[in-house]
Amino acid sequence: MRKELLSTAGGAVEAAKRAGAKDAWAAVSRSREVSYELRNGKLEKVQDSTSRGLMIRLFVDGRYSAHATTDLRPDQLRLFVENGVAITRAMQPDPHRRLADRALYPTVLPALQLDDGKVGKLERDTRLAWLNAMNERVAGAPKVISATSSVDDTTSVVAAASSNGFQHAYETTNIGYSTSITLDDGDKRPEDWMGAWARHVDALPPVAGIADEALRLTRARLGMTKGPTLRTTMIVDARAAGSLIGRLLGPASAASVQQERSFWRGKLGKAMVSSKLSVVDDPLIPRALGSRPFDGEGIAAARLPLIEGGVFKSLYVDTYYGQKLGVKPTTGGGSNRVVALGTRNRDALVAAAKDGVYVTSWLGGNMDPTTGDFSLGARGHLIEGGAIGAAIGEMNVTGNIVDLFGRLVELGNDPWKFSSTLAPTLVFEGVQFSGK
Repeated sequence: MRKELLSTAGGAVEAAKRAGAKDAWAAVSRSREVSYELRNGKLEKVQDSTSRGLMIRLFVDGRYSAHATTDLRPDQLRLFVENGVAITRAMQPDPHRRLADRALYPTVLPALQLDDGKVGKLERDTRLAWLNAMNERVAGAPKVISATSSVDDTTSVVAAASSNGFQHAYETTNIGYSTSITLDDGDKRPEDWMGAWARHVDALPPVAGIADEALRLTRARLGMTKGPTLRTTMIVDARAAGSLIGRLLGPASAASVQQERSFWRGKLGKAMVSSKLSVVDDPLIPRALGSRPFDGEGIAAARLPLIEGGVFKSLYVDTYYGQKLGVKPTTGGGSNRVVALGTRNRDALVAAAKDGVYVTSWLGGNMDPTTGDFSLGARGHLIEGGAIGAAIGEMNVTGNIVDLFGRLVELGNDPWKFSSTLAPTLVFEGVQFSGK
């Protein structure tokens, strides 16, 4: 399959050159997605779909455009590319558009173990067995009114070629399962979930444990009341911590800076947040969900320090916005964001806090990427006497994301590993909550 897709990508580039393009980049992908869902003991969804497509970026007479198609038949693809070149000639000139420097391309792809042959060979009976195993752990349990379990997997191949010498392909797999539960609590319907995802089947925990944890978490929501209005210590569960890291680093791109839509603008090399925080973008972790051998324009994967001891170290810089800003490209977007860990687990952090709010999930909200001001819906539990107490919800956390991470006082040693953001429990002081 790799050879076939590489041949298609290379053929599209050659067709673009014959049609008059100075340069071209073509990426071809093929994916198979399988999804099973069991609701209250009944199989409600079985989906098995395969897709393929090509995206080509064209550079013609100082002009640029990008086009996509799912029709990969050679004659149709040639006509598609020729039409794209003609369209590009009608675009406005853009002197900053160019292919990535070939010196930034990988010569040999790293061995990242991103695909597992077992995923593509999974049988229907195996998926059903997993679903039934999760369902059996929760079916008929007290107060359960709805339980949904799912199994999802994807196998993909990506191949790319360029007119300046790039030609590589790689395969990936993803597999995961989860259970979500709704309980009867009088006039309320508390719900929660647990799931796990990985590149390889053998990296997944037992399915029964997923269902048991989903039930435990949902039962902890029983008796939920509206949270209080106060300023206090906030401890964020590792499952919810990645969302905060994502909001903090979302505007850390050359595109956002150049367009003046980033609070990181002009802040490189400056201490911006708590010295407790260090984050590196690392696409080279074997088997990790965000790993990749190269980015969307072929730049070879490499570790990128983002924050070191609270100091802002790097932007995500692609070729185009690097040209506009006059800075060297790093990579166009994130991979695995790895947060440096602390030394204590969640329970120890809660015990040390004595009182506060333990946030388990975010429920909507927004943030202004230019200023960092945010308002997020939250739910979780009160922390009382150093222990996790009553369930609370219907409250907002408000403030500024940079100021919030300036209030970070400790991190746990327990990263949530079923994500491309490997973040642990986070502890913040003096956080404003709005509730009843």
